Amino acid sequence: MAGLNPQSRLLSLAGPAGALEVVVDVPPETAARGVAVICHPHPLHGGTMDNKVVQTLARAFLQLGYRVVRFNFRGVGASAGQYDEGRGEVDDALAVIAAERDPALPLALAGFSFGAYVAAAAAARLPAAQAAERLVLVGTATSRFPVPTVPADTLVIHGESDDVVPLQATLDWARPQALPVVVVPGVGHFFHGQLSVLKSLVVGAWRR
Repeated sequence: MAGLNPQSRLLSLAGPAGALEVVVDVPPETAARGVAVICHPHPLHGGTMDNKVVQTLARAFLQLGYRVVRFNFRGVGASAGQYDEGRGEVDDALAVIAAERDPALPLALAGFSFGAYVAAAAAARLPAAQAAERLVLVGTATSRFPVPTVPADTLVIHGESDDVVPLQATLDWARPQALPVVVVPGVGHFFHGQLSVLKSLVVGAWRR
Protein backbone atom coordinates (compact mmCIF):
# COMPACT_ATOMS: atom_id res chain seq x y z
CA MET A 1 0.00 0.00 0.00
CA ALA A 2 1.22 3.46 -0.86
CA GLY A 3 2.62 5.75 1.78
CA LEU A 4 2.75 9.49 1.34
CA ASN A 5 6.35 10.10 2.40
CA PRO A 6 9.56 8.23 3.30
CA GLN A 7 8.43 8.03 6.92
CA SER A 8 5.42 5.85 6.05
CA ARG A 9 4.94 2.72 8.12
CA LEU A 10 2.76 -0.26 7.19
CA LEU A 11 1.25 -1.92 10.25
CA SER A 12 -1.07 -4.78 11.08
CA LEU A 13 -3.35 -4.06 14.03
CA ALA A 14 -5.69 -6.40 15.87
CA GLY A 15 -9.26 -5.57 14.87
CA PRO A 16 -12.63 -6.98 15.95
CA ALA A 17 -12.78 -9.29 12.90
CA GLY A 18 -9.04 -10.00 12.64
CA ALA A 19 -5.97 -8.11 11.52
CA LEU A 20 -6.44 -4.62 10.03
CA GLU A 21 -4.04 -3.20 7.45
CA VAL A 22 -2.86 0.27 8.48
CA VAL A 23 -0.52 2.91 7.04
CA VAL A 24 0.88 5.63 9.30
CA ASP A 25 2.51 8.77 7.88
CA VAL A 26 4.40 11.15 10.13
CA PRO A 27 5.09 14.82 9.35
CA PRO A 28 8.67 15.28 8.15
CA GLU A 29 11.09 17.06 10.45
CA THR A 30 8.50 18.16 13.02
CA ALA A 31 6.88 16.70 16.10
CA ALA A 32 3.26 15.80 15.42
CA ARG A 33 0.67 18.35 16.61
CA GLY A 34 -2.11 15.77 16.56
CA VAL A 35 -3.27 12.42 15.20
CA ALA A 36 -5.68 12.19 12.25
CA VAL A 37 -7.54 8.95 11.49
CA ILE A 38 -9.09 8.82 8.01
CA CYS A 39 -11.83 6.42 6.85
CA HIS A 40 -12.20 5.25 3.24
CA PRO A 41 -15.26 4.93 0.98
CA HIS A 42 -17.54 1.93 0.49
CA PRO A 43 -15.73 -1.44 0.47
CA LEU A 44 -18.16 -2.97 -2.05
CA HIS A 45 -17.60 -0.14 -4.54
CA GLY A 46 -13.82 -0.24 -4.72
CA GLY A 47 -13.15 1.88 -1.64
CA THR A 48 -9.71 1.48 -0.06
CA MET A 49 -7.32 3.58 2.02
CA ASP A 50 -5.53 4.46 -1.24
CA ASN A 51 -8.59 6.26 -2.64
CA LYS A 52 -7.57 9.66 -4.08
CA VAL A 53 -9.86 11.68 -1.80
CA VAL A 54 -8.57 9.78 1.25
CA GLN A 55 -4.99 10.44 0.14
CA THR A 56 -5.84 14.12 -0.35
CA LEU A 57 -7.21 14.35 3.18
CA ALA A 58 -4.07 12.60 4.42
CA ARG A 59 -1.83 15.10 2.63
CA ALA A 60 -3.80 17.99 4.09
CA PHE A 61 -3.32 16.70 7.63
CA LEU A 62 0.36 15.95 7.00
CA GLN A 63 0.80 19.55 5.86
CA LEU A 64 -0.89 20.66 9.07
CA GLY A 65 1.59 18.61 11.11
CA TYR A 66 -0.56 15.63 12.07
CA ARG A 67 0.48 12.01 12.26
CA VAL A 68 -1.91 10.47 9.73
CA VAL A 69 -3.46 7.03 10.08
CA ARG A 70 -5.23 5.36 7.16
CA PHE A 71 -6.55 1.81 7.26
CA ASN A 72 -8.50 -0.73 5.25
CA PHE A 73 -11.83 -1.82 6.67
CA ARG A 74 -12.48 -5.52 7.24
CA GLY A 75 -12.36 -7.52 4.01
CA VAL A 76 -10.44 -4.83 2.09
CA GLY A 77 -6.82 -5.31 1.00
CA ALA A 78 -4.96 -7.31 3.64
CA SER A 79 -7.58 -6.67 6.36
CA ALA A 80 -9.34 -9.81 7.61
CA GLY A 81 -13.09 -10.30 7.75
CA GLN A 82 -15.92 -9.26 5.45
CA TYR A 83 -18.15 -6.26 4.83
CA ASP A 84 -20.62 -5.66 7.69
CA GLU A 85 -22.96 -2.94 6.35
CA GLY A 86 -21.28 -0.21 8.40
CA ARG A 87 -21.70 -1.76 11.84
CA GLY A 88 -18.43 -3.66 11.98
CA GLU A 89 -16.64 -0.92 10.08
CA VAL A 90 -17.40 1.54 12.91
CA ASP A 91 -15.93 -1.05 15.29
CA ASP A 92 -12.85 -1.24 13.04
CA ALA A 93 -12.44 2.54 13.18
CA LEU A 94 -12.75 2.56 16.97
CA ALA A 95 -10.11 -0.19 17.22
CA VAL A 96 -7.69 1.83 15.07
CA ILE A 97 -8.40 4.99 17.08
CA ALA A 98 -7.74 3.13 20.34
CA ALA A 99 -4.48 1.68 19.04
CA GLU A 100 -3.07 4.76 17.30
CA ARG A 101 -4.26 7.84 19.20
CA ASP A 102 -1.85 9.62 21.52
CA PRO A 103 -3.51 10.76 24.78
CA ALA A 104 -1.21 13.79 24.80
CA LEU A 105 -2.30 14.97 21.33
CA PRO A 106 -5.60 16.10 19.77
CA LEU A 107 -7.47 13.55 17.65
CA ALA A 108 -8.99 14.50 14.30
CA LEU A 109 -11.35 12.15 12.46
CA ALA A 110 -12.01 12.38 8.74
CA GLY A 111 -13.77 10.33 6.11
CA PHE A 112 -15.01 10.28 2.55
CA SER A 113 -18.48 9.04 1.50
CA PHE A 114 -19.16 5.80 3.45
CA GLY A 115 -16.02 6.65 5.43
CA ALA A 116 -17.55 9.97 6.47
CA TYR A 117 -20.50 8.07 7.91
CA VAL A 118 -18.11 5.73 9.75
CA ALA A 119 -16.04 8.64 11.10
CA ALA A 120 -19.16 10.43 12.39
CA ALA A 121 -20.55 7.24 13.93
CA ALA A 122 -17.22 6.41 15.58
CA ALA A 123 -16.94 9.97 16.95
CA ALA A 124 -20.42 9.64 18.46
CA ARG A 125 -19.35 6.51 20.33
CA LEU A 126 -16.19 7.96 21.89
CA PRO A 127 -16.50 8.86 25.60
CA ALA A 128 -16.68 12.59 26.26
CA ALA A 129 -13.22 12.57 27.82
CA GLN A 130 -11.81 11.07 24.60
CA ALA A 131 -13.79 13.16 22.12
CA ALA A 132 -12.24 14.10 18.80
CA GLU A 133 -10.88 17.61 18.39
CA ARG A 134 -12.77 18.00 15.10
CA LEU A 135 -14.31 16.05 12.21
CA VAL A 136 -13.90 16.45 8.45
CA LEU A 137 -16.66 14.82 6.39
CA VAL A 138 -16.40 14.82 2.57
CA GLY A 139 -19.19 13.62 0.28
CA THR A 140 -20.92 12.19 3.35
CA ALA A 141 -23.18 9.22 2.58
CA THR A 142 -26.22 10.95 4.08
CA SER A 143 -28.64 9.38 1.57
CA ARG A 144 -27.44 5.86 2.30
CA PHE A 145 -26.54 5.56 5.99
CA PRO A 146 -27.93 6.97 9.28
CA VAL A 147 -25.25 9.63 9.81
CA PRO A 148 -25.52 10.88 13.40
CA THR A 149 -25.62 14.47 14.57
CA VAL A 150 -22.10 15.91 14.68
CA PRO A 151 -20.39 18.74 16.62
CA ALA A 152 -21.06 22.29 15.43
CA ASP A 153 -17.46 22.84 14.27
CA THR A 154 -17.47 19.82 11.94
CA LEU A 155 -16.12 20.64 8.48
CA VAL A 156 -18.63 19.27 5.93
CA ILE A 157 -17.60 19.48 2.25
CA HIS A 158 -19.83 18.36 -0.61
CA GLY A 159 -19.73 18.64 -4.40
CA GLU A 160 -22.58 20.58 -6.01
CA SER A 161 -22.90 17.95 -8.76
CA ASP A 162 -22.42 14.85 -6.61
CA ASP A 163 -24.05 11.99 -8.55
CA VAL A 164 -23.63 9.40 -5.76
CA VAL A 165 -24.91 11.33 -2.74
CA PRO A 166 -27.15 14.23 -3.82
CA LEU A 167 -26.19 17.55 -2.26
CA GLN A 168 -29.82 17.93 -1.18
CA ALA A 169 -29.53 14.85 1.05
CA THR A 170 -26.62 16.37 2.92
CA LEU A 171 -28.35 19.75 3.21
CA ASP A 172 -31.44 17.98 4.60
CA TRP A 173 -29.24 16.20 7.16
CA ALA A 174 -27.37 19.38 8.09
CA ARG A 175 -30.40 21.70 8.33
CA PRO A 176 -31.81 20.52 11.70
CA GLN A 177 -28.30 20.89 13.16
CA ALA A 178 -27.85 24.41 11.71
CA LEU A 179 -24.61 22.93 10.37
CA PRO A 180 -22.84 24.82 7.57
CA VAL A 181 -21.93 22.86 4.44
CA VAL A 182 -19.09 23.93 2.14
CA VAL A 183 -20.33 23.37 -1.42
CA VAL A 184 -17.76 23.11 -4.22
CA PRO A 185 -19.45 24.29 -7.44
CA GLY A 186 -19.68 21.89 -10.37
CA VAL A 187 -17.84 19.08 -8.60
CA GLY A 188 -18.92 15.44 -8.53
CA HIS A 189 -18.60 12.84 -5.80
CA PHE A 190 -14.94 12.01 -6.39
CA PHE A 191 -13.70 15.62 -6.76
CA HIS A 192 -12.07 14.83 -10.12
CA GLY A 193 -9.81 17.71 -11.10
CA GLN A 194 -10.54 19.51 -7.83
CA LEU A 195 -8.52 17.57 -5.26
CA SER A 196 -6.23 20.56 -4.76
CA VAL A 197 -9.30 22.66 -3.89
CA LEU A 198 -10.39 20.03 -1.38
CA LYS A 199 -6.93 20.00 0.24
CA SER A 200 -6.89 23.80 0.45
CA LEU A 201 -10.33 23.86 2.09
CA VAL A 202 -9.20 21.50 4.85
CA VAL A 203 -5.87 23.25 5.46
CA GLY A 204 -7.53 26.68 5.40
CA ALA A 205 -10.31 25.67 7.79
CA TRP A 206 -7.80 24.32 10.31
CA ARG A 207 -5.60 27.41 10.22
CA ARG A 208 -8.43 29.87 10.75
